[in-house]
Amino acid sequence: MQTSHRSPPAGRMTRSLLSVFICSAIASPLAYAAAPATTEPDSTTSPKGEDTLTVTAVADDFKAGGNTPVPAYLDGGVANGGRLGILGEQDAKNVPFNVISFTDKLIQDQQARSLADVLSNDASVQSGYGYGNFSEAFMIRGFALNGDDISYGGMYGVLPRQVVATNFADRVELFKGSNAFINGVSPSGSGVGGAINVEPKHAPSTPLTRVTMDYTSSSQIGTGIDVGRRFGDNDQWGVRVNALHREGDAAVDDEYRRTTLGSVGLDYRGDRFRSSLDLGYQKQVVGNGRPPVYVSPTLTKIPDAPSATLNYAQPWSNTHTENEFGMLKGEYDLTDHWTAYAGLGASHAHETGDYASPTITDVNGNGTVGRLSVPYFADRISTMAGLRGDFDTGFVSHKVNVGFSSVYVKTRTSYTMPKTADRGPFSLYDPQPINYPPTSFTGGHMDDPKVRNRSRSSGIAVSDTLGVLDDKVLLTLGARRQEVLTRGYTYEGVQSAAFDDTKVTPAYGLLVKPWEHVSLYANHIEALQPSDPAPSTAVNTGEVFPAITSKQNEVGAKFDFGTLGGSLALFEIKKPAAYTNSVTREYGLYGMQRNRGVELSVFGEPMYGVRLLGSAMWLKPELTDTNGGLNGGNDAIGVPNYQVVLGGEWDVPRVQNVTLTGKVIRTGSQYLNEANTQKLDAWTRLDLGVRYAMPMQEHTLTWRANLENVTNENYWASATGGYLTQGTPRQFKLSATYDF
Repeated sequence: MQTSHRSPPAGRMTRSLLSVFICSAIASPLAYAAAPATTEPDSTTSPKGEDTLTVTAVADDFKAGGNTPVPAYLDGGVANGGRLGILGEQDAKNVPFNVISFTDKLIQDQQARSLADVLSNDASVQSGYGYGNFSEAFMIRGFALNGDDISYGGMYGVLPRQVVATNFADRVELFKGSNAFINGVSPSGSGVGGAINVEPKHAPSTPLTRVTMDYTSSSQIGTGIDVGRRFGDNDQWGVRVNALHREGDAAVDDEYRRTTLGSVGLDYRGDRFRSSLDLGYQKQVVGNGRPPVYVSPTLTKIPDAPSATLNYAQPWSNTHTENEFGMLKGEYDLTDHWTAYAGLGASHAHETGDYASPTITDVNGNGTVGRLSVPYFADRISTMAGLRGDFDTGFVSHKVNVGFSSVYVKTRTSYTMPKTADRGPFSLYDPQPINYPPTSFTGGHMDDPKVRNRSRSSGIAVSDTLGVLDDKVLLTLGARRQEVLTRGYTYEGVQSAAFDDTKVTPAYGLLVKPWEHVSLYANHIEALQPSDPAPSTAVNTGEVFPAITSKQNEVGAKFDFGTLGGSLALFEIKKPAAYTNSVTREYGLYGMQRNRGVELSVFGEPMYGVRLLGSAMWLKPELTDTNGGLNGGNDAIGVPNYQVVLGGEWDVPRVQNVTLTGKVIRTGSQYLNEANTQKLDAWTRLDLGVRYAMPMQEHTLTWRANLENVTNENYWASATGGYLTQGTPRQFKLSATYDF
């Protein structure tokens, strides 16, 4: 299908924030050109033949519970730990929870463009599109995590909500499991099975000036800069500037994408006082983007996915997102054992889109397609404050945390759409353009949307980690008193719904180190979500229910033998589900989704020049206590019963500075409906790559070439959300990065 994409009007260019980015990006290298232009020691080629990139956090900087990230494992693509909300940055082998981080090195070496690219390295995570748009949506341990609920430096409500470019990330940290005590309630209430946190970039210890040019098939070209400097007698002041522009046609036929972004990270590292200010801007455009696909509930067989490159979008479909955000944090050491901290974050989002997601009505891929046009505005404010310290009582050590966090969200939106009769014909295998459907239904004012939702989630948490036998036995006890308040409004701005509830969510975990390299652990932790009122079809219409509490129990083992680390976990998560009883017609929290799973992960360098990063998850996502027993025992929607990811690197012997890379992803079957009559087949994806760190006098030019989906498989990658997301086609990425 030959279609044209139209680029949206540019609108006003960024506001003052972008000017700051551009000026800073230009001024920084010029102002300090007189400074030694040496790269950091880690940027030179290593005996292994791989280019080792900047590692901001070094072992001497890391202190458990603080803001400094856990050191990268063998200076590689993984860190064995990450941020645990109120508990701060923690080494995984010292906490009774499951956390892993992916470093800037992995992001660059794999040329990961988005968080979904990064998190494809972990089998506990699946990704797909958000509802009706091109946002990234995730499943962790079989439960949804929305893009709204990804934190930045441990704070909700700061990052862009649809797609987060990786240029902002020094680390992408993955917490596996329920986390209300750790993080509080997320802005949209998702994240029952896990959480994602992005750590901002700050200036490394040595000067950094990095320029990257990249190409992505079929014609996307990008240019980015990354500049970092430290100043002062003790290098206590730091500045980090990032900027990127990338645009062109994607690997999917006639799909156009454009990304413009910039960020500035300022930080101060004093003897007792530390602070940081992070500002960011991101603008993304998608024209003629291949949409998710809906399937009629009457079908018992899902049509096969079409050609991997085929685009069944409408030529007038598009989306534009623009985000400004910032975060200010500080901490002060009151004594050698007590630290007070606080933070403030805010963001503004402006999104518009004409969406055209088709609905398939027969096994031959025929159906209809309509239109949904939506402007969306969101303003979010996040705060945090707390106190952490350590002391001993006899032979028992204590690490204590007391913290407060809150996030406020206000959204404004409206919509237009055609009537059913104006939906056009659709063919999955031979798509044809239709005229822009006329508007028949309108909600709100497209030029001036009214407030549709206000929400505030705030909580106070306390914890104590007690250690005995030289901290070989650690018991973590904690609780959070959480308040969730939401107000819903009609499209005319009149309040129509309200929810206000307060709950205490406990957490406790035990970690034992029976041997030097092994830790055993167990935990109980919960998730909290606001509930919906009873619908108008129920006899108790309008009844408001308490916040939904999901409960997780987990046991596991972690190991670290110096060059090889990993973990094994067994978990169960129970999440209540609401429905209207078919006999009594009463609505309530009667049902349950119970996910039982096993996770295995391994990372490190078992042989000189051979690095591994692999994981696997086996999961039974079972529906229990269903309405009249209907669908009881079936699998939940969009949750594969297993996923395996195996990645590796090999430094080619006798060929200096050349590294071959590869990754295989195998995802099991999953269902599109609760009746389990619509099934997605299992699929496999193969990625290959090569990296060459080419010495250029005293500097390094690093070439990276990656080929994703080598065999160009056509497959349905996800049924997350109850709709189909097709896997990306074969995609070639090439980049050249010069450090000077």
